[in-house]
Amino acid sequence: MTSGQGGITDEQWSDAKLIWDYHQMGHDLRPCDVAIGLGSHDLGVPAFAAELYRAGLFPTLVFTGGSNPTHPDRFPRGEAVHFREHALELGVPDSAIRVEPNATNTGQNITLSRDVLDSAGVEVHAVMLIAMPYMERRAYATCRKVWPEVDVVCASAPMEFDDYLKAIGDEKLVVDMLVGDLQRVIEYPRLGFAIEQDVPGDVHAAYDKLLRSGFDRRILKP
Repeated sequence: MTSGQGGITDEQWSDAKLIWDYHQMGHDLRPCDVAIGLGSHDLGVPAFAAELYRAGLFPTLVFTGGSNPTHPDRFPRGEAVHFREHALELGVPDSAIRVEPNATNTGQNITLSRDVLDSAGVEVHAVMLIAMPYMERRAYATCRKVWPEVDVVCASAPMEFDDYLKAIGDEKLVVDMLVGDLQRVIEYPRLGFAIEQDVPGDVHAAYDKLLRSGFDRRILKP
């Protein structure tokens, strides 16, 4: 493994790849009543949402998210606003998009988007959550907790781990994010934020090793 900005070792790459694979749900994409593009620092979310809209997988698309706490300068008018603009540039009609500009966490992304859809009279039996690749499992577990009556399909731009590392350009930051999301998968059920997810032993071991190696910038502190 080559080390770029914030480089990682071969062993750290292997551990991170194991967690990367675990975070992805592997759902078969199918038509849904609505899609929710979850706010993030990554324009890959609205780009893939636009691609899936053009493929006819949903008629309505909600972008959700306020200011990004990790990269506040990246989307100064809020994630949802910038995501909507990017989707419009990619051919999604304005009539198909709704914006939820206030959410500051994944639970709010989903509950406030549900409120927007309720207010618009959109009936939802199946929802597609479009997220960053390493965020699929946490989004799924959160949605099953706060919106249990709907079927959930998780989607993210199809991307290999190495390609994502190159796209972000900071290997340590990516591993920090993978570890941080796994901590939330593990801890959020106890806090009432998400349903329980089985974490295989090898994934948990990889997580522990990366934590001990200092990949803890995205860890929730007690």
